[in-house]
Parts: sequence; C-alpha cells; structure tokens
Amino acid sequence: MKNLLIIYHSQTGNTEAMARAISEGAGAAGATVALKKAVDANDKDILDCDAVAIGTPNYFSYMAGMVKDFFDRAWPTVREKMADKPYVAFGSYGGGGTVAIETVERICDNMHMKRICEPVSAQRQPTPENLAECKELGKKLAQL
Repeated sequence: MKNLLIIYHSQTGNTEAMARAISEGAGAAGATVALKKAVDANDKDILDCDAVAIGTPNYFSYMAGMVKDFFDRAWPTVREKMADKPYVAFGSYGGGGTVAIETVERICDNMHMKRICEPVSAQRQPTPENLAECKELGKKLAQL
C-alpha cells in the first residue's frame, strides 16, 4: 500500500478542494493518505511518504508563502534525500496563469524529485472536470 502526502495552502478553498479530490482518488485506489496544510507539514512527512502532491494558489505570480515556508523549513534536512521521489504539483489561479505551479516544480526539480505527470490547474473555483482530473491524479499516485 502506498503512503501518499498531499501538502497544500488555500485561502479561498479552491486549492483545498483540489487537494481533497486528489486524496479521495488516492484513498479509493487503496493508498494511505496524509492531507496536510503546508503550515502543518514538516520534513519527516515528506521523507516518510512514497509520493507527494504539492498544491498552491498563484499569489503575485509565485507559490503561496506558506508553501515556500514549508520548503524553507524542510530544505536543510531533505535536500539530499529526495532524489527520484515521485511528485506532482497542482493549484488554482486567477488571471495570472500557472506560474506558481512552475515555481513548485522548479524546487522539486532542484531536489532531483521525479515529476510523474503534468500538473493539474484550475482557474479560480475548480470545475467538476477539474475535480475529476484531481481524483484521477490521486489514483495515479496510488498506483505508482
């Protein structure tokens, strides 16, 4: 059974809805899922999981400060231990596009993590189609 971690930040609930859909899909596929707000996640969480999904809204063309804070807190411990750990990024945005998701991917790539698929994004409130895509993403994570 896969042990998955979903880290996210959300103020409006849009990215949280996506995180919950990923969790639902992974759980339905038999994975054990830890769903954590970025402020509550730590280095042990990401070291102990088999795969991770990291979600952020787009704030000023960058990831949410709490997601960056998570990376800053975890970096000293995890930076040399993340090679080939599967990850995917996801998130919501207003008019600024998906650049925040790209910043998450850049950090993960610098830690030599392995991106398993294209990120999932939603403009503002996720549509039923976006949430279905998130559930499928959760299933894919569980089947790695």
